[in-house]
Amino acid sequence: MGHSSDGASLGFPSRLRTVRLDGTPVYRYQQRPGLPPVSVTRFDTGTAHADLPPDHRHAHDFLVLVYIEDGVGSVVIDGAERPLRAGEVHALSPGQVIGVTSITELAGSRAWAVAFTPDAVPALASVSPLAWTHHPLLALFAPGAGQGRVPETDRATWSALLADLAGELADPGRLGAREAIAATLTRLLVAAARLAPAAPAPPEPLVEQVFAEIEATFREPVSAADVARALGYTPGHLTTVLRRRTGRPLLEWITERRMIEVRRMLRETDLPLDAVAARTGLRDATYLVRRFRNRYGVTPQRWRRAERAWP
Repeated sequence: MGHSSDGASLGFPSRLRTVRLDGTPVYRYQQRPGLPPVSVTRFDTGTAHADLPPDHRHAHDFLVLVYIEDGVGSVVIDGAERPLRAGEVHALSPGQVIGVTSITELAGSRAWAVAFTPDAVPALASVSPLAWTHHPLLALFAPGAGQGRVPETDRATWSALLADLAGELADPGRLGAREAIAATLTRLLVAAARLAPAAPAPPEPLVEQVFAEIEATFREPVSAADVARALGYTPGHLTTVLRRRTGRPLLEWITERRMIEVRRMLRETDLPLDAVAARTGLRDATYLVRRFRNRYGVTPQRWRRAERAWP
């Protein structure tokens, strides 16, 4: 739930991406070259937001998993108050508006927060990001889920896994750290998914159609208007539907799909930037560099070097 302009309040490397019409800031995970897109913080929720105005609200474009070790209180998610109790796990999805007014009631409690993007998990990195929303590993993030309660017999295991993940992230350059981080995060997501309702809400057919169209065409220079036209809708309507159900508008999903593929190609191939741009629906290498730097804060060349230098 870190949300300062640099993510410093909870140790999450995030930055302000945009501000919605109602004034809600949306924060993006600021991925650092050569490091996995995962951050863990153990915090006192009563003081974590002490520097914020009482009416502060925010949203993320990444996923956050919160485990309450001890303490009671509440938090406001999308306008609805959600009680927080010891032993509970809460999954906060991209786009959800998080209110922090009442979280200060948790003074003296102990909790862990894990912020990550799905491609930090090998099982998710190997599939299209458009399928992440309904992947079994992210079951607790599905509509209608959002929280679960860890049995008392398993709570020590949860605390140990989170401590292990924090330890690996504290020294990400040591031998095997990347693999250990991915494996531990996967174990946490498996444990969280097992707390989710047995019958998650089915995906909305229109969202599935939009994602299928993006997957089929993102390598071409298509726009949001092109995708909407192919499905017989206006861009405004599809943007509203996707923002409501996934937290992101149509154009952001097209861009996200392209950027994930750009990163994969930079990591796995030696193709020049012009070729990468041509295969991901981007105009040319100059445009690719500009979009990549705007999204990740570094050039594609630096990203490639950092990924290749990882132990």
